[in-house]
Amino acid sequence: MSLLGYQVTDVSTAEPEFAKRASETKTSALKAGKSERFSFLGWCGMLGVSLSPQSIRGNPEGSNFSTGSLSPPPRQTTMPTTDSQSLGDEYTLFPVEDIVQNPLPGYVAPGSVQFSPDDKLITYLYSPDSTLSRKIYAFDVVAKQQRLLVNPPGGGVDEGNLSTVEKLRRERLRERGLGVTRYEWAKGVPHRLMVPLPSGIYVQGVGSELRLRVASTPSNPILDPQLSPDASSIAYVRDDELFVVPLAFGEPIQITYGARGTGKTHGLAEYIAQEEMDRRNGFWWSPDSRYIAFAEVDSSRIPPFTIVHQGKVTTGGEAEEVHAYPFAGHSNVSVRLGVVPSNGDSVVWMDLEVGLCGEGHEDEEYLARVTWLPNGYLTAQVQNRTQSKLKLLRFDPLTGKRLVLLTEESEVWVNLHDSFTPLRKYHGPLSGGFIWASEKTGFRHLYMHDEFGNCIRALTQGSWMVEQVAGVDEDAGLVYFTGAFDSPLEVHLYSASLDCTEPNLAEPKRLTQGAGRHIVVLDHEMKKFVDIHDSLDTPPRLLLRSLDTGKLLISIYEQPAPTYHARRLQLTPPEFKSLTASDGTVLHGLIYIPDSKQFGRPPYRTVVSVYGGPNVQIVCNSWMNTVDMRAQYLRSRGILVWKR
Repeated sequence: MSLLGYQVTDVSTAEPEFAKRASETKTSALKAGKSERFSFLGWCGMLGVSLSPQSIRGNPEGSNFSTGSLSPPPRQTTMPTTDSQSLGDEYTLFPVEDIVQNPLPGYVAPGSVQFSPDDKLITYLYSPDSTLSRKIYAFDVVAKQQRLLVNPPGGGVDEGNLSTVEKLRRERLRERGLGVTRYEWAKGVPHRLMVPLPSGIYVQGVGSELRLRVASTPSNPILDPQLSPDASSIAYVRDDELFVVPLAFGEPIQITYGARGTGKTHGLAEYIAQEEMDRRNGFWWSPDSRYIAFAEVDSSRIPPFTIVHQGKVTTGGEAEEVHAYPFAGHSNVSVRLGVVPSNGDSVVWMDLEVGLCGEGHEDEEYLARVTWLPNGYLTAQVQNRTQSKLKLLRFDPLTGKRLVLLTEESEVWVNLHDSFTPLRKYHGPLSGGFIWASEKTGFRHLYMHDEFGNCIRALTQGSWMVEQVAGVDEDAGLVYFTGAFDSPLEVHLYSASLDCTEPNLAEPKRLTQGAGRHIVVLDHEMKKFVDIHDSLDTPPRLLLRSLDTGKLLISIYEQPAPTYHARRLQLTPPEFKSLTASDGTVLHGLIYIPDSKQFGRPPYRTVVSVYGGPNVQIVCNSWMNTVDMRAQYLRSRGILVWKR
């Protein structure tokens, strides 16, 4: 068959020489210490193939590869040279172990960007030596200088000093970073940071030393510490119960009881919430710091499932993992939502218990989101088992009574989002109202609702998608959001009016510049924002811009384009191609075309790469596609990759 002018051939058998060379590469990778988990079968899985005498088939995790013939091209030991003399005399063949390298070329840019409470510092996690081990750096907006702020004792997070529970949480969060992996600014004066590490919770003021607040050990780890909104206390989970400790001085107090040793947990997100719903937390501070809402997860009726690690040298408990894993079609864990005073007292249970398999509300199977309102009410988003229905519930935390604010339904499924934004100030008829995102038109857009959930009007509209709310300036009457108004292949920052009295809905105002994708972080005063920008041709960079006009103020971090590693491996950006479906829908794709000087003119053997899951858009103008190492490796072997 023909695909965009390139011939797609049928699947053929694997050649022994191909397997031999892959095995040799695997051996050299292990000797180089690249990855202890590297294996020939794992490498084939990353290519989307499994080798057998009869056929080649593919189905890597997260993708569905449809393969053309994958017999190897003639053996080649060097890549063609370029005019860049700084790269050496010749290129070596694209090493197969580079497929699993981390960080990827160009992805050493700062991450976890935050503004200090006074907006004078921009802090981020960064590794100057381009490794996964990061420290906290601060960029002074006035002095325009970067300095090291927090250097973790003992190197910080390392796979060797983590508990099993923490390792599992990192897997579900797709967290690969080491050193410092997260931090949180405390409001108020003096400005202080909370830094969770495997050895405990640390606190550090700007210009002072890092101080251990509560010690942690792999056998009894502290999980998910969170600062209170008033910065007076830290809440965390330990041994399945919630604790609160003052930020400055004082001993921790336990505020929940009854979970330990019963198959229950207090304050932790269950597996389904973490893995499938992107809900990472199991407890939530109230805005006034007086209460904590928490999830009680009961897995006692889920049969235990044992995973045996056959490759372990030892036997027994160290070679096994036992999980209360809910299999498809069987019972899920049950989850209750409670509210407890932060100083420890009686728990008030909300009128909600999900996962009861028909024993409770049959359309309430999953607790997807929990959010406090500024007026002291608590909200929860719940879904049915097929995720085709979502309800937004409001609770009185003192009585547990509930009110259904709105319901979303779909014939297929309802996508979860993080754009539910309660309004804080008085806006006449909007007092107690909120911004909500809905796909009821076929495209996700923002809507204004009153305190009882009634929809007042749309804030955005059209045949394009809002991605998420970045911030709200209620004084100026503006909502800032990222979306694809200009192109479905790009993401930009826009602003739209909150004024519901305007007769006509104006087009959103674009605030970011440059083709590609933009991740933004707004300051507290709604004056500036950090623009994390990348594209097929540009690795991630950090820019400080005006929130009013989008004007560039400071370039915080830049990388050469392409990076040294990208040039060494000849990571040529893929090309956009589009097709029109029978119903007129434009379908976008990317193709990685082999070098015609090296492999001749088409047709080329072809691999079709498809991701069919929700929410994740693979085909976009992002550096991530340029450093798709599986696709680039296949391209370097003369195989065309069609990504759609």
